[in-house]
Amino acid sequence: MATSETNKDTNCSSHDGASTLDFPKGSGRPSLGSDVMYQYQGFWSFAKAIQDVKNAQQNFKASDTDVVISTLPKSGTLWLKALTFAIVNRFRYPCSPASNNYHRHPVLTVSPHDLVPFFDWRPTPADDSPPGDVTMHDSARRLIGTHVPYPSLPESIKTITNCKIVYMCRNPRDNLISAWQFANKRRAALPPSNDNLPPLSLEEAFELFCDGISIFGPFWDHVLGYWKESLEKPHKVLFMKYEDLKNEPNTHLKRLAEFMGCGFTSEEERQGVIEDISRLCSFETMTSLEMNKTGSWKNHIENKIFFRKGENDDWKNYLTPEMINRLDYLMEEKLQGSGLVFRYNHPPSVAN
Repeated sequence: MATSETNKDTNCSSHDGASTLDFPKGSGRPSLGSDVMYQYQGFWSFAKAIQDVKNAQQNFKASDTDVVISTLPKSGTLWLKALTFAIVNRFRYPCSPASNNYHRHPVLTVSPHDLVPFFDWRPTPADDSPPGDVTMHDSARRLIGTHVPYPSLPESIKTITNCKIVYMCRNPRDNLISAWQFANKRRAALPPSNDNLPPLSLEEAFELFCDGISIFGPFWDHVLGYWKESLEKPHKVLFMKYEDLKNEPNTHLKRLAEFMGCGFTSEEERQGVIEDISRLCSFETMTSLEMNKTGSWKNHIENKIFFRKGENDDWKNYLTPEMINRLDYLMEEKLQGSGLVFRYNHPPSVAN
């Protein structure tokens, strides 16, 4: 695989602030991210992130009122977190613009990453909160986030019957493009250093994605892990697609609310509550907020780079017919027999 990156073979990730991690010499790989990645339990991630996952596996204790929000990075994470928070807390924080204190709604004033915090990730070394310290707004359901593949979740999440998991994926073409652009923005935002990685070309990002070396990837393993569990345990795991939610928000918000145990009443539907929530958490609303134009989340990632276009099928502006054919063939091979299919609103790929 041709790449402009150098393999910085270190035992910890310089940008992630990891301390002592025992990774074999030579195991770090150039990646579709802002730094080299290592493999752990079959997935790829940064050294510091892997250490946090290990800590969470050992220490996090789920409860039967938890709802775990899981995604691959760049699959609508902030959107799904905002939606689940707004749905679960809609009686405490009404979502209608006509309601009192609407302008103070937490979705309009607090990052969704803080409303639905990661239970398995501390973004900076200075964040000394223990794994699983996920204090949040008081509600009937504790909402917690993760990017971790299903097999690597803490056992308590998988074994406690009433602990629910909401998983959302995005089609691989758009996930690739969004991850590539996010990685380059992260690389450009890092403090100047001789260790900094250069920008990734699309060709390099494509090769890395097809090799499975993306954060918490391979893509196909991540989606299949949750897909299979959703088929076996539909009461416990809800599998959603970004494209479906974008195309039919009302249908899938009703499905989401029902799954979390707080379905919409007929009166709420008549009053337009579903539409209010959809509007409150929309890409247009989120990107118009001053907090998402300036500043950074936990002094770690600029808020503005979390948002790009929020569109389906933006891959059309980047991927060549040859790339599309290769990626489609790879997905067909990896997902074969699972029943999971990604559909696109476009003419068939050019034949091989």
